[in-house]
Amino acid sequence: MPNNADTFEDNLSQLETLVSQMESGKLSLESSLEAFEKGVKLAKKCQQVLTKAEQKVRILTETHLTDTGEIEAISTEPFKPDK
Repeated sequence: MPNNADTFEDNLSQLETLVSQMESGKLSLESSLEAFEKGVKLAKKCQQVLTKAEQKVRILTETHLTDTGEIEAISTEPFKPDK
């Protein structure tokens, strides 16, 4: 189980804070570069979590478990509203 510092929400919050600090223009060049580097790492972590979530959603929406516990593809059709 990830600790609080590793959750998507905490990483995103830290990233938003870093962006605000950098946009304020109050950081030195060195501090800005450090913040940017940390921000890139946080953004990559967030993107990895989002990619995994997207894959899970895709699997769940494209397959389902049968009564026997086997995974089966779901056939989909375009939505046709009643007129």
